[in-house]
Amino acid sequence: AIAMPAMAQEVNLYSYRQPELLAPLTDAFTEETGIKVNVAHLEDGMVERLKAEGARSPADLVLTVDIARIYDVVANDLTQPVQSETLEQNVPAAFHDPDGHWWGLTTRARIVYASKERVADGEVTTYEDLADPKWKGRICTRSGTHPYNLALVSAMIHHNGYDAAKEWAEGVKATLARKPQGNDRAQVKGIWSGECDISIGNTYYMGAMLNDPEQKEWADSVRIVFPTFEGGGAHMNISGVALTKAAPNKENAIRMMEFLTSPKAQEIYAEANYEYPIAPGTEPAALVKSWGGFTPDEVNLTDLAKLRPEALQIIQSVDFDG
Repeated sequence: AIAMPAMAQEVNLYSYRQPELLAPLTDAFTEETGIKVNVAHLEDGMVERLKAEGARSPADLVLTVDIARIYDVVANDLTQPVQSETLEQNVPAAFHDPDGHWWGLTTRARIVYASKERVADGEVTTYEDLADPKWKGRICTRSGTHPYNLALVSAMIHHNGYDAAKEWAEGVKATLARKPQGNDRAQVKGIWSGECDISIGNTYYMGAMLNDPEQKEWADSVRIVFPTFEGGGAHMNISGVALTKAAPNKENAIRMMEFLTSPKAQEIYAEANYEYPIAPGTEPAALVKSWGGFTPDEVNLTDLAKLRPEALQIIQSVDFDG
């Protein structure tokens, strides 16, 4: 008989995240296990691509940011559940699918950037408060239809109901200093240039701006404030991972999921992208810790993903971006 060559141990990852953000993780995994990681970085269209490839898809894992994006892959029946004690231990209930289809890796909070000069301590307390007329002409934000803002509106619906969330979106629109435009960093630049006093953004952009010579001035003009929902916590979103239905290297893929949720990997990842690790007993990077402690909202993110169509309806019906 002809001796068959040993199959190379590998795992294939489809990712919306930049490969350089993942490199420290994939390198550490290969070093620990000898399993090679192939990353295909997609700009968009992950669901379409997986559908087109069907049972022949080379992808074992999908890695993405934002609950709606990962839920989209699950809702299209492109994933399989993973039962693992290791994953259960590493990932708190709010940050994984109750049925095991997706698992969170790191979290980010959607917070308020406030002008150090023009906004006093304690002036911003809740998300609900952002609709207060006292902010008229003082708030900047990116498009209401961006996934990060839709997730926030979904959380508003979850906590306060559809009608109250719609009223809130109308109220926030009435306070805007300018039409929604640009990304989260562009809003902080707006505060720095005096166009607005507060903006809505994700925590990790602070780290990114501080590391960019041109944007450091913008970052230095603001401080991070963690609002909460009335009766809730600070709004969280995730980067997460799911096992594909067709996974050709299933065992290796599950090993990689367990590695990615391990405290060691979580801290590497959180250090690289200024996010919060979620495994019990892990610590964020020193810079991230310096932004202060907060209480995360407890809602399971799957519940928010299901409210996304209603959130989009609200944003469009109040003509938020108009």
